[in-house]
Amino acid sequence: MTLEIECAVPSQSRLGEGAVWDVQDQALWWVDIKAGLIHCYTPRDGTNAAFDFGQPVGCLARRDSGGLIVAAESGFYLFDPETGAREALVDPEAHLIGNRFNDGGTDPRGRFWAGTMRDDGSPPERRGRFYRYNDDRTATPFFGPFFTTNGLTFSPDGRIMYVADTNRDVRTIWAYDYDLDTGTPSGGRVFFDSREVAGRPDGATVDADGCYWMAGVGGWQIVRITPKGKVDRIIDMPVEKPTKTMFGGPNLDILYVTSIGDGVGEDDRQPQAGSLFAITGLGVTGLPQTRYAG
Repeated sequence: MTLEIECAVPSQSRLGEGAVWDVQDQALWWVDIKAGLIHCYTPRDGTNAAFDFGQPVGCLARRDSGGLIVAAESGFYLFDPETGAREALVDPEAHLIGNRFNDGGTDPRGRFWAGTMRDDGSPPERRGRFYRYNDDRTATPFFGPFFTTNGLTFSPDGRIMYVADTNRDVRTIWAYDYDLDTGTPSGGRVFFDSREVAGRPDGATVDADGCYWMAGVGGWQIVRITPKGKVDRIIDMPVEKPTKTMFGGPNLDILYVTSIGDGVGEDDRQPQAGSLFAITGLGVTGLPQTRYAG
């Protein structure tokens, strides 16, 4: 098989992120954080719909009962893209002015997780945490503090939870034992120190073999890391700042990658910065993403 990288959506997003493939929709949901836009890309007809959320939005998941759960600038929300209806659930960091939600996703039982970070133009500060959203409209904090929460994903059996900090002085991915029955992580250890490669750890996904696919932001690359924390493969990207990987397509064998367009300016090396990319010919498949159970 020949590896090919194509521009699926030439969006030139300010901060493309949050990609999640929904098997039932056969569509990729993703966001432009800075623009407050939620996108839905449908490969079968090549369309990409955009929905204005009205504030910066970090990540999302499809809901079993319809619509989306969203982690945004001011907390967790339910959102119906068709009507625009938005329902606030809880804002666990209302006291931290300048913080917003960033990366997140669901565990294999359908619990929704999301992490926060400071993003108000001030110098970096460790005041981000990961939160598990609970069905009683509360959010439980874990880990931290982080500079930039990222890289949240789970092993194929759901027994390992991965999280990362993108900050250039940290650039580390950790692995935690995960209790699927209670949704509780424990026993954290360093999984991968990205100083081994050019890029820093941004959004990620895990394939059916248990390998971790790291978007190497700032490094023009995607990195596949084995369950033992060893670099297995590096894919050069046509953009400096890929931000999130996600397997999709009918056979879950297409790797979609979001990217950053902000700050590129007149850099003619990457005219497609901020676009959504599709990588084929990898010879591996991903895992179906569980919908939020609420």
